[in-house]
Amino acid sequence: MADTMPDASVRSEMADRLLAAAGWSGAVRHPLPGDASARRYIRLTQGGESRMLVDAPPGREDLGKYLRLNRHLASLGLRVPVIHAADEASGFALIEDFGDATFTRLLAAGEAEAKLYDRAADVLVRLQQAPGATDIVAPPYDDALLLEEAGRCALWYLPLAMGRDLTEAERADFDAVWRRTLGDIRDCRDVLVYRDFHVDNLMIVDGPKGPEVGLLDFQDAVIGHPAYDLVSLIEDARRDLAPATRERVLARYREAMGVGADELVEKVAILGAQRHTKILGLFVRLSRRDGKHGYLPHIPRLQRQLAGALQHPALAEVARMMHEIAPGYESLNVTPPSGS
Repeated sequence: MADTMPDASVRSEMADRLLAAAGWSGAVRHPLPGDASARRYIRLTQGGESRMLVDAPPGREDLGKYLRLNRHLASLGLRVPVIHAADEASGFALIEDFGDATFTRLLAAGEAEAKLYDRAADVLVRLQQAPGATDIVAPPYDDALLLEEAGRCALWYLPLAMGRDLTEAERADFDAVWRRTLGDIRDCRDVLVYRDFHVDNLMIVDGPKGPEVGLLDFQDAVIGHPAYDLVSLIEDARRDLAPATRERVLARYREAMGVGADELVEKVAILGAQRHTKILGLFVRLSRRDGKHGYLPHIPRLQRQLAGALQHPALAEVARMMHEIAPGYESLNVTPPSGS
């Protein structure tokens, strides 16, 4: 998408028009902290009620995809924010405010990890087993996308370890090894892949039958392999998961989905390595290109997770390639650029 975002004053007027039409022009605005995307969220309060204003600048974010996926997930019986008003052309939407009870905050407040992860696993199974879940226009999680994501490591993270960019031959080896390793994963179109299925995007919200799990930030969903979202949950880039909880989730998921243990472990290792590789590149890019350094403290965890995944025999070639290209990549100390 071309970047055609109007200036701040024009976007403010666009937001004002949407809110006026929805009867929320007099609301008090409370901007929420930003994340790795260009989206912004503003909590609105008025007359004892609250709503959330989504600001998704056209050319940088696709509000239309969010709206389509929101309605699709709701049709599957999953709990997503109600859309009260939307202007796709301007990139603004007024949606239900789910509050602040993310799994991340609940865990920090002392909620039992096993209990919350059980609920997360059950929702993931519901999503993947829902009839018609893949009946939506969404990109395939194919070679092009999987390799582009892994390639962020080659563009941003590995050059730090090497002190130089990869040569053409090294980049060709990187891509060829990953293409071979992904095997039949690239052709899988079994489920709707959330892509960011982790505790920051899961909440406890009120439902007609009591508290239930609410879903956030699903707009990047694709059609692909079921193990990817499982990896997102049990090998979170932002928090350490107790080994016992990890095994509990794997067993719960495996039983519900009827998949063999060896097959699941292999696919989790491959897609885990791909995801950790991608996020290492992403977090370095956010720091070096965008000046967002807050993700760098998670680098050591990602390094450990990647090193762990590369122990699986199915990833022997990736492990060989990484060590040959950039010895010591798994223990690189990444800090903000000087002067930041």
